[in-house]
Parts: sequence; C-alpha cells; structure tokens
Amino acid sequence: MATDELAFAELLHRLRKNAGRTQEEQAAAINTVSGRDTMTRREINRYEQGKNIPTNHTLAHIAVACGLSPEHLQREAAVARARRRTSARREGEDQDDVKRRTLLEGAVVGAASAAEPWERLTHALSKGRKIDSNAAASLVDRASALHVSEGHLTALELQGEVEGHLDAITAVLPRAGEHERALTIAGGETAALAGWVAWDLGDHPRAHSYYKVAMECAEAAVHPPLRALALAYASYGAATPEKAAELLVQAAKDVRGPGNAAASAWVYGRLAEEAASAGDDTNALRALDRARFAYDFADHTVEQAWVRFVTPYRMDSLALSVYGQLGRQELAETADHAVDRLGSELPESGVVVLGDLASALLRGGDLDQGVDVARQFAAAAEARPNTMGRVRAQAVASQLPTKERELARHLQLFAA
Repeated sequence: MATDELAFAELLHRLRKNAGRTQEEQAAAINTVSGRDTMTRREINRYEQGKNIPTNHTLAHIAVACGLSPEHLQREAAVARARRRTSARREGEDQDDVKRRTLLEGAVVGAASAAEPWERLTHALSKGRKIDSNAAASLVDRASALHVSEGHLTALELQGEVEGHLDAITAVLPRAGEHERALTIAGGETAALAGWVAWDLGDHPRAHSYYKVAMECAEAAVHPPLRALALAYASYGAATPEKAAELLVQAAKDVRGPGNAAASAWVYGRLAEEAASAGDDTNALRALDRARFAYDFADHTVEQAWVRFVTPYRMDSLALSVYGQLGRQELAETADHAVDRLGSELPESGVVVLGDLASALLRGGDLDQGVDVARQFAAAAEARPNTMGRVRAQAVASQLPTKERELARHLQLFAA
C-alpha cells in the first residue's frame, strides 16, 4: 500500500485517539454530526486500516466531529487517492508532504489553508441553513474547553487546535439554522482566543485580525460580552497604558448586567492594572474595588465560556500587580492571603499568578518565601513559555537578593 494511503489512515486513527474515543464512539460522533445513523465501527476500522478512503461528504462530518476544517482532511484524502491510482513517487518533498508530516506529528492541525481562518469566518457570517442540535452543542462545548486548555498548553501547542476548531465552526455556520447565534458566539470566542495565541507568539497583525472578526461575531450575534473579550485581550498589546485603558473602559460597558460578574471582575482588574501602570492611584484602586465587588457575585465555572481562567488565584494576581506597582501597604497582606489560598496548588497555579506572587513577596520583604515561589515560577515559565511570563521574569529577576545571582541570571535569559 502506498505511503500516503497509510499516512492518511494513521491521521484518521490519531484524530480519533486525540478525541479520546473508541471506534464505536467515533462512529456515533460522526452520526451525530450528519444526523444519520449510517456510520459503523466496522467502517471506521476500514478507514484506519487504509482499506477505504472516506468520501468528501463523509470527511466533512469526520472533520466537524474532531474539531477540524473539512478542507484539511479532504486535501489529505485527495493525495491518498492519487497515490492509490499510481505508485509513482515524486522526487523530493513538496510543501504538502511537509504539512502531512506535521499533522501526523501532532504539532499543528488546522494552521494552514487557502484562506486565513478569520477571513473564512467573516465570509460564513452571512450564510444560514440547518445543523443538528447535538453537533451544534458539541462545537460550543469544544470552544469552552479550548479556553480551559489555555491554562495548561503553550501558545504553540494551542494554536493548531484553536484554528482547527475555528475552521470547524466556520464550515457548519452556513447551515446553522436556529443555532446560528450560539455558533456565532462560539466562533467569536474561538477567534478571540486565536488572537490571544497569535499575540503570545508575537504575531500582532494576525492577532488584530482575529480580534476584529471576534467583534464582528459579537455584532452579528448582538452579544456585547464577546466584544468585551476581544477588547480586553487586545488591551495587552496596546501602545500605552492609556490606550489600553480606553479599550478596557469600553469592555466594562459591554459586561454590565446579570451573568457577567466574572467577566466584569476580570475587565475591571485589568483596568486597575493599566491605571496603576500609568501611575493613576485613584482610578487604579477604584477599579480594583469594583473588580473585587463584582467577583463577590461571580461564578467563573458557569458564566461565559471564556471566563474559566478568572479563578480566585487570578484575582489575587491582579490585586498583587496593582498594589505592587503602586507600592501600597496592602501588598504584604494580599501576598500572605494568596499563599494561604494556593497552598499545595502553588506549582499548578499558572505562570502569571506565580510571577505576580513572587514579585509581591520579594517587594514586601519576605525573601525566603519570595525566592521559593520565584523558583517555582521559573520552572512553570520555562515549561509553558509565554509573553506575560517573560515580562514577569524580568520583574522577578530585578528583585531577587544578591545571593540568588544564578536564579536571576536564568530569569533574565528567559525574559530576553
């Protein structure tokens, strides 16, 4: 059997395994998407053995079930079919071969296609037909899960999954029917996360394009909290604290009302950070008070899909950042409270939280605990490198005591 046929069969096998399904469960998932009870475990097995290659119609259902763009699987299937027709091997390795190998290695799925993902989503917003309720719910749930994944995957690891899911939503949006609004919101949330990932990887123009289409989704669905998400993410890349504050003030208006308490807390916490960075003590403290008040009424586990990261630990981190920048006496007490809250969860609390906590402890004079947390922060930041972690690495390095030169040097190299 030709190499490309085996590669495509292996791709289908890996997609199923990555979804955590048995062959029977994969067949059921595909039937849910198609709305027909025609796929069987036996047929899945034949696909994964390379005995059959699915039709493009079936591939579209497989792609949605696995959170991918249909175009990717259809392109790979076309190559496998061509290899089946002829055993002649090409000289060298073209770009399609590189893309196939990358897919099989699991590095990036859905990152390359004929048009950019945000452009396809923009185009799909103008369509509208019918999709199965279970398939729509599956796509919405997947969008929520990706926002949770952001807590433990690197930007590079997350990029392919996010862009692949954006393609999957885009593929079904033209026939969304009664689910159009829910899928448009899920698409916008996924686009906003893709923008955040792009920014984290240093691709700011790409990030801007994703934020723009996320706001288009918010407008199409008449869902202001989605625009708030895009604005708040975009605030991290603003040229000045004042520019960031402008975006966050608008975002705060978009998360007024019931069901948005966690989102409101995060937006006001970010506004407090930017005001503190600009040296505006009064507005920084006022915004932080509003953030904490909102969080008293929040439940980050059941509100907007994208607020899952607004944990009590993240709120502690925002307070530490604000008090540290302003040199407030509340810093030490807040740091002690954060340590008590984290307890044994400290190593898993996230790069940003650890960085802010280490900086606060060192600035507040608790050097032993500060150095201990700084070491944990260094390990977490290296395991999951990101832009926010590098910024905090520089701040922590500058506050370490002289005897910790090696740790400071390590953090400075990481920051650079």
